[in-house]
Amino acid sequence: MSVNKQFVNGAWIEAVDQLEIPLIDPATEEVITQISFGNEKDAVLAIDAAEAAFKTWSKTTPYYRAEILKKAANYLRENLDTIAHDMVLESGKPLLEARGEWTVAANLFEWYAEEGKRAYGRVIPTNRIDKRSSVILQPMGVIGIITAWNFPAYNPARAWAAALAAGCTVVAKPSENTPLSAYHLMRALISAGLPPGVLNLLIADAAPVGEAMLNDKRLKKISFTGSTRVGKILMDGASRTNTKLSLELGGNAPVIIFDDVDVDEIAKVASIARFRNNGQVCVAPQRFYIHKNKYEQFAEAIAKYVSLLKVGSGFEEGVNVGPLITGRQRDSVFELLSKSKAENASLLTGGHRPEHLHKGYFIQPAVVANLDQTSTLARNEIFGPVLPVFSFEDMDDALAKANDTEYGLAAYAFTNNLKTAIKVSEGLEFGIVGINEWAPHGTELPFGGWKSSGNGHESGSEGLYEYIEKKLISIGGIW
Repeated sequence: MSVNKQFVNGAWIEAVDQLEIPLIDPATEEVITQISFGNEKDAVLAIDAAEAAFKTWSKTTPYYRAEILKKAANYLRENLDTIAHDMVLESGKPLLEARGEWTVAANLFEWYAEEGKRAYGRVIPTNRIDKRSSVILQPMGVIGIITAWNFPAYNPARAWAAALAAGCTVVAKPSENTPLSAYHLMRALISAGLPPGVLNLLIADAAPVGEAMLNDKRLKKISFTGSTRVGKILMDGASRTNTKLSLELGGNAPVIIFDDVDVDEIAKVASIARFRNNGQVCVAPQRFYIHKNKYEQFAEAIAKYVSLLKVGSGFEEGVNVGPLITGRQRDSVFELLSKSKAENASLLTGGHRPEHLHKGYFIQPAVVANLDQTSTLARNEIFGPVLPVFSFEDMDDALAKANDTEYGLAAYAFTNNLKTAIKVSEGLEFGIVGINEWAPHGTELPFGGWKSSGNGHESGSEGLYEYIEKKLISIGGIW
């Protein structure tokens, strides 16, 4: 079985210590391939390469960089069938979702190809006739980008594309659970003519690589997508070398459903939205708060629609829900369900291993009711196929319960009343709020959280500026 390698300084190479790990198919528990697995030594090599490449890459024009990014976008579109197949193989998500994710990844490369041309800077009128002041924007330097497995193309694409468009060089560490997607992204950039050392790809142990990044003054920033726990470790470590951070961390998104909407219709769509990527989504709608007048109706409807979801291999026609990414992730969801049962919660449907699936990390999607704010499913990010249902009395009660969390990434509300929509959107303590929609994010829109859900932004023009330094140039004594 061939071994998939690291990509450093323009070449595919073995990890320094020549370690390997198996890549497991979460739907079958079988080995897909072997992966070269690095550590801090590989990170240092990659930083060496990125530092050397920055000297020339940072001096290229945004138009030159744009051509490479657009060619990479076209490569992804032209090879969509192959790369979507490999994403299903390594992540388990349904093929339709994989194809959609790769389409968005290509769009991100194209978006930042154009957005890089619009990093304008500005001229500032001063209060002295003999002085001229302006602000110019310059690339930050070498960037470490650590991304998660749940969106193995989208997560890297939005950070890689923005950093490259800004003129930075990159040391990228995607998840070892989903490296095939990262390989395809790398091949897209190689085929587009990306110079050696500009982006270096490591499949490696996260802890030593993160430490190597934090300890190296040549690396100016780390962009991290992952858990709040690890984000806090990075924040503590960043003080050593004053490493800048962008952190896209955990979420526990509330959904507030008022009593002036079609509850059955919302339940039908919610059954799909909640279980996209098996609930392994940081912005996934999680805590469903239903007005007391419609609580019983919604609970009955959502249980009915969720019970109809098809669970199985992502390659199977009509499958809505694939496996969880690992056995460990599956077991953590089962543990949350077990705690909920001990708290006398009511399991309305699902919550068990599907009887027809004897291998793979599958769970039949669950709906859980009879919950309060102290319950396990209210306090924890589930990151799996469980939909908890709560009730609320009025607007103030709904906002108090929705905001009662350490997380602040995404929130949702459904109402046909304009005043209610305005009040709830302004009252929710979250960086992203969707009113009457399940996808309040996009390539051109800023993506970022409040509180323990992180800092900084991805996507949109805000994503580009995360990798740019501002410099004031002031010239005096002109007259």
